[in-house]
Amino acid sequence: MAEYIVMPKLGFDMREAELVNWLKEVGDQVEKGEIVAEIESDKATLELESQVAGTLLKKLEAEKAIVPVGANIAIVGEEGEDISSMDGEGEAEAEAAEAEVEETPAEPVGAAKADVTPEAKEAGAAVDEAYPGGVKATPVARRMAEEHEVDLTQVGGSGPGGRIRKADVERYLEEGPAPEAAPAAAPAVSFEPSAVPTGPDTEEVETSKMRQAIGRRMVESKTTVPHFYVTTAVSMDAALALRKEINEMLPEEEKVSVNDMIVKAAALALRQFPNLNASFAGDKLVRHKRINVGTAVAVENGLTTVIQKDTDSSTLSTIAAENKAMIARAREGKIKPEDVQDGTFTVSNLGAYAVESFVAIINPPQAAILAVGRAQKVPVVRDGEVTVGSQMKATISADHRVTDGAEAAAYVEAFKEILEEPMRLLI
Repeated sequence: MAEYIVMPKLGFDMREAELVNWLKEVGDQVEKGEIVAEIESDKATLELESQVAGTLLKKLEAEKAIVPVGANIAIVGEEGEDISSMDGEGEAEAEAAEAEVEETPAEPVGAAKADVTPEAKEAGAAVDEAYPGGVKATPVARRMAEEHEVDLTQVGGSGPGGRIRKADVERYLEEGPAPEAAPAAAPAVSFEPSAVPTGPDTEEVETSKMRQAIGRRMVESKTTVPHFYVTTAVSMDAALALRKEINEMLPEEEKVSVNDMIVKAAALALRQFPNLNASFAGDKLVRHKRINVGTAVAVENGLTTVIQKDTDSSTLSTIAAENKAMIARAREGKIKPEDVQDGTFTVSNLGAYAVESFVAIINPPQAAILAVGRAQKVPVVRDGEVTVGSQMKATISADHRVTDGAEAAAYVEAFKEILEEPMRLLI
């Protein structure tokens, strides 16, 4: 029996992704788990695995299409199978995809921008060619409108970005056009620079989907999340000595980095402070039962975060092997959906650079992020004498709606104690 390949959801805030490239053609055999396409979300370029096996009978989306999560993108079944009824059967899935997308109030990720026609410019409107006729509507809504001879330009859309859904067409058929709404107020925050110089001494570079999403999310975080910061200095001599000893016993693929030790220490400290392993949800605080620490990774055209699951209970060698594999996939553009899902806390480490300390922006809906600098030789006082030691500065950025300075300070103190007595990382 024929089945759909669907656009997966790669994170709590993902609403849609671009289908960059098909790797299979109609008529090709497809195995379950086989790579059939490349997609690009706000997090990374990913390889899309087929959830079903059989012959690729039909592609439902073309390359460069912007596809909502949960939407059907292809049909796989037995060769020669009749799939003429699949569009009708897919309506429930399409409506479900719309409903799932609507649950996330964020802006659409990297929506395609089309050239504005002279007529549209004169009218002061912009036409988005990603949608037929410039009207944002789901395929189900379009079919219903066509059947009932409804002009979609007269229908108000309740979906993301004003997209017209099946329910909107049904409402129009029952109630007629809605009264004209008052002009919307200008957004409080503009994502566009107010004035940018152009000319022969400048160069314009198109921003990637990832860079656009990073900008959008960071502005959202800094303007809606009340950040505050607490910094501590950590003596790293014992941790570096332990790392050297551990790595002498491990194979190359399991050798532990300083970042692996930092990630493990961050996770162990979170056990004592569940408010920092949480998310703010209006009138309540959602505490996460699992501690999944993400590592921010620089990739081409932007930044992504790979998530190591159950970090507090994972061994250092497991953390090292899993992070190494995920970071390699991220930089090769072959990241897997599970690599970027379900993070509860993030570590941003610029220790590879000559950075002493910095502050990071919280990655919503997480409540905090830990920024660490380089472990470097500095004068330190021990037993009343000045000597040389390795010291690393760590700064937590925390959401003041979730926690307060005293709790954040206690957290970084616990983090510091774990790294300064690093045998705790092995217990």
